[in-house]
Amino acid sequence: MELIAITVPYFYPAEATDITHALDNGRFNRVHIRKPDGTEADMRRLLEEIPARLRSRLSLHDFHNLAAEHGIGGIHLNSRNPVAPTDWRGLTSRSIHKVEEIGGITEDYAFLSPIFPSISKPGYHADFNLAELSTRLTPRIYALGGVSRTRLPLLEKAGFAGAAMLGAAWNREIDPKSFRLQFITHGASAVEVTDGAVKAVEGGCRWVQVRMKDAPIHEVEEAVRELAPLRISHGVTLLVDDHVELAARLSCLDGVHIGKNDMPVQEARKLLGPGKILGATANTFSDLKAAVAAGADYVGLGPFRFTTTKKNLSPVLGTEGYARILRECLDEGLAAPVVAIGGITDGDIPGIMQTGVQGIAVSGSILRAADPAHETEKIIRIIENTNILT
Repeated sequence: MELIAITVPYFYPAEATDITHALDNGRFNRVHIRKPDGTEADMRRLLEEIPARLRSRLSLHDFHNLAAEHGIGGIHLNSRNPVAPTDWRGLTSRSIHKVEEIGGITEDYAFLSPIFPSISKPGYHADFNLAELSTRLTPRIYALGGVSRTRLPLLEKAGFAGAAMLGAAWNREIDPKSFRLQFITHGASAVEVTDGAVKAVEGGCRWVQVRMKDAPIHEVEEAVRELAPLRISHGVTLLVDDHVELAARLSCLDGVHIGKNDMPVQEARKLLGPGKILGATANTFSDLKAAVAAGADYVGLGPFRFTTTKKNLSPVLGTEGYARILRECLDEGLAAPVVAIGGITDGDIPGIMQTGVQGIAVSGSILRAADPAHETEKIIRIIENTNILT
């Protein structure tokens, strides 16, 4: 089954590298470059950074005039560019949204969408029945909307010629087992931070967020580099708090977590790109919804109770607050993972997990323990037992 990747709508620093890897490693047959708000200069710069040998496997949604100039193999027609250039000889494609439009396709292929609820556009729901579609499809129709690799067998069985992915093509998947317990470092020096993180990892934690609010950037980077080998030796997901530029620059970082008063989520996502994890802090359902819409992969919801590790706290939530907000998420179909944070102890975990959150973030409860590794093991057992019971 032929697979096509569609780029995110914004430009980001490592995009040419990501596109090159997507084509070179065989994950995708083509890449559609869609930048509705971009400039021609930005598009030209991106195309020139992609190896010439791969450009025949690209299709442009905008700035069709650059296609022939750069040896691009395809163009996609849309409301911004409804007609192909008169001298165009490459592939053409377009999007359709109704079964009745299938018979009118004269282009080489078309995207029919949304087949499933969209991954990258929350609230963009599917209106098609695969069983009914299977009697109407032609070899020119590709599925779009909510497409993931686990759904490909369903699409192939229905008779689609291929499928196109947007969010699933580039987004970093979050491992639920790692996400269930997140250790947030505490301390101002690299030595202090790494010592606590290593003990948590020894106890089984596989998600570490380096948080050093008042430390100079070189100290933060030193701590990150000291902890980076744990990604290979123990499968740790390593994030940094607040420092988006550092997360974008260092390949040894899996992502970044930003607070409500840090860089805006949308701005952080554009700098970071889609391939690294972006977490955001929320205190209300409105905060959570806005963060996900702006590009957050997960949300740190809190605080659960008052904690001395953070300044200027938002109102505490308690289990009632978590339950209320998670119900609102279900009602609106928001599926982004939520981690509870803020003064949580092991005795709080069963009640919090039963509200529907997917993870628990801790700092002081591990660091203050006589044996931090043993305390981490105990917390993981509580989470596992709670998941079994629920």
